[in-house]
Amino acid sequence: MDLIVNSLYSNRDVFLRELVSNASDALDKIRLMAVQDAKEYETGTDLEIRIKADKEAKTIVIEDTGVGLTREELVNTLGTIAKSGTAKFMEAMKEKHDANLIGQFGVGFYSAFLVADRVTVQTKSNKDDKQWQWESAAGAHSYTIREDAAGDIKRGTRITLHLKPDAMEFADANKLQSLIKQYSEFISFPIKLWVSSSTPEQVVDEEATAKAQEEADKKAAEEGKEAEKVAPVMKTEWKEAQEWRVQNDNKPLWVRSPKDVSKDEYDAFFKTTFREFVEPLGVAHFNVEGTIEFSSMLFVPGMAPFDQDRQMGKSRNIRLYVKRVFISDEFDEDLMPRYLSFIKGVVDSADLPLNVSREILQENRVVRLIRRQLVKRSLDMLQEIADREDKKDYEAFWESFGRYVKLGCIEDADNRKALAPLLRFASSACKAEEGLTSLADYVARKKEGQAQIYYLAADSRAACEASPYVEALTSKGYEVLYLTEPIDEVAAQNLQEFEGMQLTDVSREDLQLDDSEEDKKALEVATAELKQLTDYMAKVLGDKVEKVSVTNRLTDSPAVVVASKFGWSANMERIMRAQAMGDARAAEYMRGRRIMEVNPQHPIIQSLKAKVELESREAKEQVQLLFEAALLAGGFMIESPRDFAARIYSMMEGASSAGSSSGSGSSSSSASSGAAPTVDPEVL
Repeated sequence: MDLIVNSLYSNRDVFLRELVSNASDALDKIRLMAVQDAKEYETGTDLEIRIKADKEAKTIVIEDTGVGLTREELVNTLGTIAKSGTAKFMEAMKEKHDANLIGQFGVGFYSAFLVADRVTVQTKSNKDDKQWQWESAAGAHSYTIREDAAGDIKRGTRITLHLKPDAMEFADANKLQSLIKQYSEFISFPIKLWVSSSTPEQVVDEEATAKAQEEADKKAAEEGKEAEKVAPVMKTEWKEAQEWRVQNDNKPLWVRSPKDVSKDEYDAFFKTTFREFVEPLGVAHFNVEGTIEFSSMLFVPGMAPFDQDRQMGKSRNIRLYVKRVFISDEFDEDLMPRYLSFIKGVVDSADLPLNVSREILQENRVVRLIRRQLVKRSLDMLQEIADREDKKDYEAFWESFGRYVKLGCIEDADNRKALAPLLRFASSACKAEEGLTSLADYVARKKEGQAQIYYLAADSRAACEASPYVEALTSKGYEVLYLTEPIDEVAAQNLQEFEGMQLTDVSREDLQLDDSEEDKKALEVATAELKQLTDYMAKVLGDKVEKVSVTNRLTDSPAVVVASKFGWSANMERIMRAQAMGDARAAEYMRGRRIMEVNPQHPIIQSLKAKVELESREAKEQVQLLFEAALLAGGFMIESPRDFAARIYSMMEGASSAGSSSGSGSSSSSASSGAAPTVDPEVL
């Protein structure tokens, strides 16, 4: 017994759950037996559980008016470890489908020894004229059964726990009240707790009344009048009383039909059960029948928790019940994927495979089926919120939990199609004050013949709008999604496509703009004309770039640096560099080779082309400066800020010297006087 008690249970609070569950089983048994034979109720029709704590006696008494036990049943159940009377009763009732009993392992009773060093059981069954008493102590190798001379039980069982010295906290009615509220709130039979209560009572304040009378008499004497009797002065006294008070008034909403539950009832249940003060944004209430049977209610909170840092940590939002007895709120990871950990709710099933102590949920087919149903119903609930005419509800949801949906696109490949319509992003087609847009709205607004959904990842909307990557797209009327959160780019890469349209990062090579044949031909001509320049730039930049090419993605900028197809983008490189445990070698490998693209129409490129043809000494410095400026404009980091600054200073010095020479009429150049080569100001 010592081994069973101390090995199975890690939390001593569960003793009350187990004993109340046993009492509920006993009441269920007598109710089912009375259906077959009404004479069973001749010993009483009240079906209830009573709990009383006594600090002075150091005891807790748990009494039920259930089926009770005969002497033989005491020997077979309490005298044998792990012998379940409930399991045996269920076998006998196999043909009847209305049996709703909890116990199955037969060890719940022994959890009493977690808090008690001695347990006394007094019981009376309708099948036996005598009342029996069973008693054993913690660590004992035997037990005693004798006829109970008290004979004060008509039918049922009374368990007296003689508490251990270190378990005296359980002799407090408030502590027992909280345990009942936590574990047994939805037991179908009334649980009555012996509690002390204080009621206010108005009584006469004799001292204050006498003082008031004395002052009245004195005043009357001074005025020469006859004294009058004053009204008695009242005071409030609190009268202490003890009474049986029902602790489980709340009925489990999830066992009722959804059509019979009002919104106010859902809201009240959510606020009370999960200690929330804002109404839920959505509710999913359903009962699953078939291979497995369970009932559930799921809620989308109205706001995110205040402890934002712990949002993605281990949650305790799914309360697991077995036959309306609370088991645990620590099975979230088994029943819900991480990206839905913000969903709160209850799951009540008799099919869940728990271990003997009910503290571990064992992975098997039933758990997977329940998990699949919970995920499906949760996504349906989110879609219902998104489809409402009042968009404020979904806006509130997205502000609080949008990152979870994006996480789902990364982690749950099976449900990406269901998650994609829930995504929201900033867009070039919507002003900042107009809010975010969905992928479905993007597709509805697409240009005729457009085959891709364009997006750009950066650290802010302003950075996206100012980026050279979107110049040609926005000028030609294409819409670009602005991905401004760190998780956005990874989510888009995992999503890959929506309604047959590929999601395309505009900061990468091979950007397809659906150009006309005329545009394509013009690009080929420009590429041929600038071949000498692009070859020279590739030679100057060396292994800093994979290649230099001509592009039609630019309108205002002279050049841009893009990422290779499979390397990190500028945004991803910035995020990975910020990782505290980042691996520099892995970062170098994943960064990929960069590609420099130039705008053939820009004056700086045309000027640089002429200087290259003339083999100007300034061309090399200008190429380096142009490359570093393009890196910065694209969001990349430059390798040597010092060299970049030196080139800027040199350019400024050259501009200053040129200005001075022009003012004095001198025609000599700084280069001819031995100064460092200057950079043409028009490069910037």
